[in-house]
Amino acid sequence: MIFPIESSCRQTLVKSHVKMSRPMGDSHKRFLQTLMSNGIVSSLQAKALHRHCCETHGAHYSPDRLDEFIEVINAQLQPMFMHIRKGMSEEDGLQYYALVNMAETDVTRMSSDYADNELELFRKTMDLIVDSENGTASSTDILNCADSLKSKKMKKKETEHVLNKFVQDKWLNEKQGEYTLSTRCIIEMEQYMRMIYQDLIKMCFVCHNVAFQSQICENTTCGIKMHLPCVARYFKGRSDPHCPSCNDFWTHEIPEIQQSQSQGSQSQSSSAVPAPNPTPSTSSTRRSRRS
Repeated sequence: MIFPIESSCRQTLVKSHVKMSRPMGDSHKRFLQTLMSNGIVSSLQAKALHRHCCETHGAHYSPDRLDEFIEVINAQLQPMFMHIRKGMSEEDGLQYYALVNMAETDVTRMSSDYADNELELFRKTMDLIVDSENGTASSTDILNCADSLKSKKMKKKETEHVLNKFVQDKWLNEKQGEYTLSTRCIIEMEQYMRMIYQDLIKMCFVCHNVAFQSQICENTTCGIKMHLPCVARYFKGRSDPHCPSCNDFWTHEIPEIQQSQSQGSQSQSSSAVPAPNPTPSTSSTRRSRRS
């Protein structure tokens, strides 16, 4: 028979875990503070920040131990239900690190920064993006949604201002009037989206991460998805691309592999690490299709 653990026991276990885990040094604290101020950093920036923090505070630095370094921080963040999580950008295929609130899995995590009607607009924007075939929502469609909000309708200028704020806060990306979910948004809200959009969420056949901006196999009995960077890498050098699942001819245009970010960021200080805001590299006609 399994007995439930009382609240006091759980607190004791958490405290014991923190005591047993390695304490954070000044290098860890500086890394965390910088990540908190930026929200999200690329893997390249995280490596540069790791080195800078260790060298600044005289801590031992091993370039291949970034993940171990972050795990020390995560062990201390656990009682506060925070976690530094790694995820892939759908735009460039690179890895990013984001500080995630584990206690709140849905858009309520944004409630301290946005009004109720702004949160409703974000949910509707997310609905449009997830329900589209290529992971985008046009500004026109979003503006139409703003006119039918239940909490409080928005005028065009107000809607445009709120959308710009979503982009500035790195919840959305925008390019030529098309909006996509940012890397930060996907990393932070993946669990929520898996729960809410169960029938619409598909995983990339190559990297097995959630896929929004992607290409879909045209074979209706197959229909696998692949991120654009994954498509580029998988079909690199192949003149006759075929679906890796059903072997049908891959009818989509194969995107080019993007170059990695400038190595110049390696020399940036921790206080100047910019939070990246990648924009989509490929735009295709939006078609709404429920699976």
